[in-house]
Amino acid sequence: MAWIQIRIRATEATADAISDHLMDVGCPSVTFMDTKDTPIFEPQPGEVKYWAETTVIGLFEATHDMQAVVDYLQVQPELQQQFHYKIEQLEDKDWEREWMKNFKPIQFGERLWVCPSWQEVPDPSAVNVMLDPGLAFGTGTHATAALCLRWLDSLDLSGKTVVDFGCGSGILGIAAIKLGAKRVIGIDIDQQALDASRDNAQRNGVADQLEVYLPENQPDFAADVMVANILAQPLRELNEVILGLLKSGGNIALSGVLEEQAQSVASFYEHQVNLDPIAQEGEWVRIIGVKK
Repeated sequence: MAWIQIRIRATEATADAISDHLMDVGCPSVTFMDTKDTPIFEPQPGEVKYWAETTVIGLFEATHDMQAVVDYLQVQPELQQQFHYKIEQLEDKDWEREWMKNFKPIQFGERLWVCPSWQEVPDPSAVNVMLDPGLAFGTGTHATAALCLRWLDSLDLSGKTVVDFGCGSGILGIAAIKLGAKRVIGIDIDQQALDASRDNAQRNGVADQLEVYLPENQPDFAADVMVANILAQPLRELNEVILGLLKSGGNIALSGVLEEQAQSVASFYEHQVNLDPIAQEGEWVRIIGVKK
């Protein structure tokens, strides 16, 4: 199917209303892009943030009357003062295949690969985690997951109990199992994340070694290894909970933390953890150490 899109210049204050207007005229898909590559840091719970200069993109079938769309938009209050737009015809492609071509197997450390199911495994003798990109909370391509995967690859996990705190897709826990962990416990506040972790563990043939729990349902245990790839604020707020799940002498990795947040997060752990130098990839960091 052929498509056409309209790109509209917006602000943080107008982006949401413009999206609603596009929906009103039959737009099946609206996306938001940062016009000037400005980072957004952690929102408060329930808060939605847009960039100060946002591009709102509405996608329509190519047969849609775009002049009618423009006529409708230009009389809306948010756009009467300033209405900058661009209409673009999109090439008629097999978009599913185009999307799939962008994802390739990625190596983390010396042994570990994360591979989409439709790609040939580069090294059958390596530790291969099969995980398809989608809506399920992480595929290893983000710097924070990559930092954690390389750290796990560097450890001897043989016979160890590992906690994946904020497990999302389960990628870190599944990798830990394939790297030799005896037992992996995934914890997340989102039931959809637990479902995604179970499904991905099943696809990788390790479902019997992965346990997943909501925080209020988790059993008592003491882990040898803890990995928490979440965000800075919950890492600060939940430091005693996270450390309480880890044995003395256990290894810990914290990520989901921006460079400017690193020292603040580390200060909540240094009383109980001998911390190593902070590792960084782009603007993101990983904090690791051994519990005293």
